Amino acid sequence: MSSLRARLLAWLLAGVVFVGAAGGWIVYRNALAEADAFFDYHLRETALILRDQPVEYMLPQQIAPADAAYDFVVQVWSLDGVRVYLSRPHATLPEITTLGFSTVSTAEGRWRVYGAQALTRVIQVAQPMSVREKRAAELALRTLAPFALLLPVLALLIWLAVGQALRPLERLTGLVKARHVNALEPLPDARLPDEVRPLVGALNELLARLQAALGRERAFMADAAHELRTPLTALHLQMDMLARASGEAERSAAMERLSAGVQRAIRLVEQMLALAREEPRTPPRRVPVELAGLAREVLAELLPLADAHHIDLGVGAVQPLTVPGDPDALRTLLRNLIDNAVRYGGDGGRVDVSVENGGSAAAPRAELAVTDSGPGIPPEERARVIDRFYRRAGTAPPGSGLGLAIVKAIADAHGATLTLASGSGGRGLKVSVSFPPP
Repeated sequence: MSSLRARLLAWLLAGVVFVGAAGGWIVYRNALAEADAFFDYHLRETALILRDQPVEYMLPQQIAPADAAYDFVVQVWSLDGVRVYLSRPHATLPEITTLGFSTVSTAEGRWRVYGAQALTRVIQVAQPMSVREKRAAELALRTLAPFALLLPVLALLIWLAVGQALRPLERLTGLVKARHVNALEPLPDARLPDEVRPLVGALNELLARLQAALGRERAFMADAAHELRTPLTALHLQMDMLARASGEAERSAAMERLSAGVQRAIRLVEQMLALAREEPRTPPRRVPVELAGLAREVLAELLPLADAHHIDLGVGAVQPLTVPGDPDALRTLLRNLIDNAVRYGGDGGRVDVSVENGGSAAAPRAELAVTDSGPGIPPEERARVIDRFYRRAGTAPPGSGLGLAIVKAIADAHGATLTLASGSGGRGLKVSVSFPPP
């Protein structure tokens, strides 16, 4: 059953029926025990009364009126096993039995028998067990009859109680259905049951995260539209200049400027797409990533770029440290750090990549760092350069202002800390990414 209401009603009604049946069985067993005690007393008393009377006085009409309702049967046996008296005929009667109480099985069913011995005979008083069971069943039915009559009323009360208990859920469902697609305000949690309030709290947290994600997306789209307008306008102007070029030298210069503009636009789009992939900050896939090997791979990819800027690109202190993370995202992080260091470090400079243990031998903490010998970034602007599309005034060469924003997004997704500091000797810039202990 997929309906919570139907499931609750089924379990509650089944529980009521089960408890009623168990109670009826207990009432029946108690009534049967009382009937056994009552009828056993009458069996014994009848046998003891008749024990000392002569046989000729044991006439059926004398004992039948008192015992007919109980179906008592009296037999008198001589000591040699001959029945000398029978109060009432039956198809099958128990034969002579032991003295005292006993239960005898016959073709008619089970009999409860009490035997008492006189001087010359044995008095036997017997009763079918079905009489006792019938009497106990009648008592149990009379006891349970009011409950059976009230069962429909109880079912109606359970139906109303379940409906009243589920009304807050129905009200909450109505609020969610009536909401507009852009309405991300928290759901009200007043007058809600304690079992439902955690669900509403979780939904409100999800709505808050969704609202924050949509806010970041809107801000990104606005920034992207603003940043793309300038290079696209420049490309349009350069195409006009190329169309108006009169000589081969002027046309070649215009083509060179157009090619450089296209490359800048391509890089800006690539950076924006990389940032868009990291912005949702979904938990990255966790596989062991060996940072030293990753650093060597990225260095090999960017060597041509370093050679073009006459940069001495190399590896500093490297320790064999492994962190859990997304290899592709960490490769993008390191590529952006080295690319920024090479582009803005100045021609003829030096860029070093290091992988060191920032913790202890017992609790290692991997730290990935890229250090350049360029002009560096003043301390008061280090917090701003992480913002998207932010570029320091007078910075050359031109860029998109997204490199460190991408690094920050990837570091946050991995639980790592991004730190900007001065390089060795107070010169240049050192960007460190400290990963949490595994």
